Amino acid sequence: MSHPGSSQPAITVLRATGLGFGFAKQAALFKDFSLRLPPGVTWVGGDESTGKTTLLRLLAGELPTQSGNLQINGLSLADKAQAYRSQVFWVDPRTQVFDALTPQAYWEGVGKQYPAFDGALLSELAEAFALAPHLPKSLTMLSTGTKRKVFLAAAFASGAAVTLLDEPFAALDKTSTGFVLEVLQEAAVHPSRAWLVADYVAPRGVKLASTIALV
Repeated sequence: MSHPGSSQPAITVLRATGLGFGFAKQAALFKDFSLRLPPGVTWVGGDESTGKTTLLRLLAGELPTQSGNLQINGLSLADKAQAYRSQVFWVDPRTQVFDALTPQAYWEGVGKQYPAFDGALLSELAEAFALAPHLPKSLTMLSTGTKRKVFLAAAFASGAAVTLLDEPFAALDKTSTGFVLEVLQEAAVHPSRAWLVADYVAPRGVKLASTIALV
């Protein structure tokens, strides 16, 4: 069983109320779990198998909750699923679903999904991540770190009200790690967007709006 270890924020971008979820034949990972996600960066911490990735998948609407409600800026996942999902960015960095696509083709799909997608920002991100030599390649041809940069660029350019990041520094080189930290430092003071970073340790030097401890 998991529970949030954060104080209640004054402004809420995402609200989860009474969530329940467990995989078949296993003890419930979440039972009557509630949280309010404020603008800025929230860190989700916890040991292995405490449900960090599962929580992100639930909040994204990728996994169906077994009980409870999810809302982003008043949009309910249960009532307006498509509108809800257009306000939350999530991609599992380990996925192989997009492996046949080039980075550009993947980004084009993301751009169609998110109304506030910023193509100009995406170009800047691709340059910062040194992705130019890899743009003609399919994702399956890329190293783990480069593939993760493609997903991170999409996340940062999505303009989504809620952005869910699962271990965003894994497999990154030192320069890219520093750049991601810079982006998160800027995100920490954003007045309306919320960023949820799931990792074993909090992102270094980033002011946190709240913390969620999974146990």
